[in-house]
Amino acid sequence: MKILIIEDEKGITDFLKQGLEEEGYSVSFAYNGTDGLEMALNSNYDLILLDWMMPKMSGLEVCKAYRKTNTTTPILFLTAKDTIQETIEGLRAGANDYIKKPFSFDELLERIKIHFRYQSEEDVLQLNSIKIIQSKYQVLVDNVEVNLTQREYELLLYLIKNKGKVCTRTQIIEDVWNIHFEYDTGVIDVFMNSIRKKLNLSKEDESIKTIRGVGYIANDIN
Repeated sequence: MKILIIEDEKGITDFLKQGLEEEGYSVSFAYNGTDGLEMALNSNYDLILLDWMMPKMSGLEVCKAYRKTNTTTPILFLTAKDTIQETIEGLRAGANDYIKKPFSFDELLERIKIHFRYQSEEDVLQLNSIKIIQSKYQVLVDNVEVNLTQREYELLLYLIKNKGKVCTRTQIIEDVWNIHFEYDTGVIDVFMNSIRKKLNLSKEDESIKTIRGVGYIANDIN
């Protein structure tokens, strides 16, 4: 999981970066709002920790600008502002959560985990290194975006939603293609070859395995 910290106090940034990396997160950071917004817009992050008071561009301005292009990535404000009106202002700008400085790292960590848990359960599907963010129609492999056609995306999504189950070619034609009459299911193999190539999956990779004469099965590989 990738976290972006936008915070102008170097001591806080260093403290958070060290703690989050020890928990296994990948961390990037910016020391002002302008640089932070640019990073947020030009890369894919799973969560943003955002200070309110910063040089060049306030956290509130960053949040509003970012929300115009991205509506799903969780944003947690880190700030000394704590009045009800300020809290409401931050939430209305698009923040998902709000934690007051000084804060306990353990509390922050639990809030981050809650947002990731919610995001994972509701929006994100994972199959080994492959991740689908449904709200964005986005496919990532090792956090690098892969461009699929609509039909390729729908087929991959179907297999991952049914991972661990054999999906027959007839089921796929009916559920993904919405064809309920006799049809050449060989077209599925053409799409699967294209998907495997784009995802950089070898024939030996069992993330998506061909069941000869039957169909396909998506598997989590431990």
